[in-house]
Amino acid sequence: MHGRNWLSYSVLALVSSSIAVVLSVLLNLPATATSDIPAAYRWDIPEWLPKPIVPASNPMSAAKVELGRSLFYEPRLSVTGDFSCASCHEQALGFTDGKTVGEGATGELHPRNSMSLTNVAYYSVLTWANPLMRNLETQSLVPLFGEQPIEMGLGGHEQALVAMLQSEPDYARMFATAFPDVENPVTVRHLTQAIAAFERTLISANSPYDRYRYGGEANAISASAKRGEALFNSERLECFHCHSGFNFSDSIAHDRLAFKEIAFHNTGLYNLDAQGSYPPDNTGVYEITENPAQMGHFRTPTLRNIALTAPYMHDGSVATLEEAIAHYAQGGRTLAVGPYAGVGSANPLKSTFMSGFSLTEGEKADLIAFLESLTDEEFVQNPAFSDPHLKSELTRLQQ
Repeated sequence: MHGRNWLSYSVLALVSSSIAVVLSVLLNLPATATSDIPAAYRWDIPEWLPKPIVPASNPMSAAKVELGRSLFYEPRLSVTGDFSCASCHEQALGFTDGKTVGEGATGELHPRNSMSLTNVAYYSVLTWANPLMRNLETQSLVPLFGEQPIEMGLGGHEQALVAMLQSEPDYARMFATAFPDVENPVTVRHLTQAIAAFERTLISANSPYDRYRYGGEANAISASAKRGEALFNSERLECFHCHSGFNFSDSIAHDRLAFKEIAFHNTGLYNLDAQGSYPPDNTGVYEITENPAQMGHFRTPTLRNIALTAPYMHDGSVATLEEAIAHYAQGGRTLAVGPYAGVGSANPLKSTFMSGFSLTEGEKADLIAFLESLTDEEFVQNPAFSDPHLKSELTRLQQ
C-alpha cells in the first residue's frame, strides 16, 4: 500500500463521506455485525434457489422490508427532495437507470454505470470495484452521504433527515413496527438496515430460462435460445467461467456455499499505454489496493434481465448486446481514436478467458436469444417491488 495505513484507507474507500457520519453509524453496530446466518424469514423463492445470507445484526422481517421499500422510493432522502434510490434503480429496467453513467441529485455525473440490483442479495461483494464493500447496510451509506461523487447529497444533513422521518406519523409507526425493541427506532442505522432488507428481496427467478432449466418446461425458451445456451457454456466462447451459476456471476454467496466466492476481472476494455492502463477515474480494484496487477479489474455483473439493463460495462461505454458480444469476440476492444485509444485485446492484464472467438450471424442470433430468455417479466412488474407512494397518492386522490 506504499506506506498508507490499510484500515484508514479502507474506511475512506468504503464510505467516501464525512468521518463523523461513518463513525456515528459504525460505532453503533453490535459486536455480531459481521456474523452471517440465514435469517428466520419466509423467502418467496422456488425450492431450487438457495437462500441469501443475512447479517445476524439485521434479521429480516416483513415490517422491515416494507419500511425499506418505502424508504427506497422516498425522494426526501435526498438534498433536493426529489431524488430517491429508485431514481438510479428503476424496476422496469431491472433496477438500473438506462443511462451511460449515474447522475446524482445535484446533477453531478458519476464515473460509473448504475449497477442492476437484480439478485443483489446473492453478491459476496458489492459495487463495481471495491473488494471491501460486502454489506448492503454499509454500502447504502455511500449513496446517502457520499460526496465523491454526490448521489443523494445528505452529507451533513443527518439530523434533519432523522427529524423529518420522526415527524412523519407513517414513518414513525413503520420504524416502531420494524424495530420494536428499541426506545428510539428512527435512526440512520435503522434506515440503512431497512433499505438493505428490502433490497435483499429483489430476487429474480422466473425468467423463461428459469422455467426451462429449473422448472422442467421444455418449451419455455426457443430452439434458438437453447442453441445459444450451449454456445454460452462452451469452451469455445468461455462465457460461463465468469458468468457462472444461477446468478451468472462468479462473485456469489448463499446458504448452500461453504464460503463466499469473490472475483474481479480485466476484460480488455481499455489499454491506454499498451501496458494495460485504464482511464484515471476508472482503474477498477487498483483504485483501492494500488496493486498494479489489478488495474482494470471489475466485478462480473449478473446477466439476469440483461436485455433491460443497457448500456453495459462499468462505464456504460458499450451500448447494445451486439456490441458486448463483439467486444468479447475480439478478445478486447480496440479504440482507434480519442483520449482512450488503445488495443484492448493486447492488454497484458486482461483475463486469460478473453481469448476471442468467431461466430456466424446465426450463432450471434442464438446467443442473443439465450440472453433475452433471462428477462423476468414477473420481476420487473412485481407490485411488491414497486413504489408504494404511488398507490398511497392514488388512494388519496380517489377519496
